Amino acid sequence: MTRDNARTDQVETLRLAIYQAFADDGRAPVPDVLAQQLGLPPAEIDADLHELARQRHVVLDPEGRIVMAHPFAAIPLGFAVMGAETLWWGGCAWDSFALPHLLPANDPVLVATRCPACSQPLAWNVGTDAPPPGPEVAHFLVPAAHIWDDVVHTCSHQRLFCSTTCVDAWLTATGNQRGYVMDLATLWRLAQGWYAGRLDRGYVRRDPAGAADYFGRVGLTGPFWGL
Repeated sequence: MTRDNARTDQVETLRLAIYQAFADDGRAPVPDVLAQQLGLPPAEIDADLHELARQRHVVLDPEGRIVMAHPFAAIPLGFAVMGAETLWWGGCAWDSFALPHLLPANDPVLVATRCPACSQPLAWNVGTDAPPPGPEVAHFLVPAAHIWDDVVHTCSHQRLFCSTTCVDAWLTATGNQRGYVMDLATLWRLAQGWYAGRLDRGYVRRDPAGAADYFGRVGLTGPFWGL
């Protein structure tokens, strides 16, 4: 194995360790624990974490700590997702609805949040067979082409509201421009296959063309979803 191939394999092993820790415990593993688990020097773990961040597999804070590994989050962003034995922070509406598809042993999960406009508590049993019923809607503020400009900001503004009336009230109160509003069925379709294979070795992120094709297949078209 060449040095480049060995480094690629090492980075992928770290990615899998991070994702499996989130899946099992609902928490981000700390670098010292990862170094001990993988038998690597802390400096190599730090370098590999930054490589995973460059590849957009993880999001790090300024101190190099893991903040997100989509669809998992290490910080509260408005959602809690309860499985059979594990409680996760949901990174956003999209990621929260994706968790039962990525972790089918937990099907269904309980997704809980509050309407950002009126603070009404909202909860759904989200499973893999069909979208949850309900009149609620999701509002995504940031267009797809700019998701990674500030991904934590983006995720914290992919929220679920009681209705379009609440979306309009929140936009007025915050001064934000209207983004994209979808019903629960569309959100569920978006989440259903987006993270397929993310817990497998060799997972490859979609390129922009592949992402645009996926969005179109689940019914999301127009400038907001253009990449």
